[in-house]
Amino acid sequence: MESLPAKTIVTKTKSSAWFGSDYNMNIYRGCCHGCIYCDSRSECYQVTDFETVKAKENALEIIASELKRKRKKGVIATGSMSDPYNPFEKKNELTRNSLKIVHENRFGIAIATKSNLVTRDIDILQDIKEHSPVIAKITITTANSDLCKKIEPHAPDGEERFAAIKSLSDAGIYCGILFMPVLPFINDNRSNVLDIVHRAYDSGAKFIYALFGLTLRDRQREYFYKRLDEHFPNIKQKYINYYANRYECISPNVKDLWNTFKSECINCGISYKMKDIIKSYKSDYQSGQLSLF
Repeated sequence: MESLPAKTIVTKTKSSAWFGSDYNMNIYRGCCHGCIYCDSRSECYQVTDFETVKAKENALEIIASELKRKRKKGVIATGSMSDPYNPFEKKNELTRNSLKIVHENRFGIAIATKSNLVTRDIDILQDIKEHSPVIAKITITTANSDLCKKIEPHAPDGEERFAAIKSLSDAGIYCGILFMPVLPFINDNRSNVLDIVHRAYDSGAKFIYALFGLTLRDRQREYFYKRLDEHFPNIKQKYINYYANRYECISPNVKDLWNTFKSECINCGISYKMKDIIKSYKSDYQSGQLSLF
């Protein structure tokens, strides 16, 4: 596995509005899940070989040093630019060992991943949960396995991800679904919304956070359009006609989809508003020694 130098890894977030995180931590750079829509291919991130996963040199030593020096405790988010549970993690265990450091320094953790490998680290997540907030966000864009293999070809399929949510939930870890992006003209339909919500309920998910659309720009748009030509003939022209060069490509069905999504989440007792999700997973850490959050 290739590596790259790093001076810092744990950085302060500009805002805690995104799932209540205070810091970002990306141990890896690049991702091999092959998702056709990934925004991290965009030129602004300056990652030219995005499909090649690289580990940051001396990552664990840097993380340990940085957390010891931070005066303010908080929730550390991981998975914003690369999946912390890529296939190399099974052997390298950089994410697992970083979670141990997070626990030792009494920080919380917010994980975003498409991999069921996250269940391997339930023991450490339970340890962190004893003193700090823990939230696991599993991205699931479709309950259709065949479609999943087209838009997320190298990631674990939806069945494995729903099973991961069930395992996390059964272990007492606050977890749910990132239902994003929902691709216009591909999976932006009522049936997919209902499948996701009902499967989430059956798996014990506490929340679903949805975005009915996607973002497109420069290299990312070019890559996405190539994959559309490969797997979804004639769909590219719909994007060109409907969105032109727009950055935000919201589904034409967004109103109906949102109403269906909201109604089903309410019926199933699943949170869908960001403020409610943050409040829920942090609610036990608002007094006493945990007032730091």
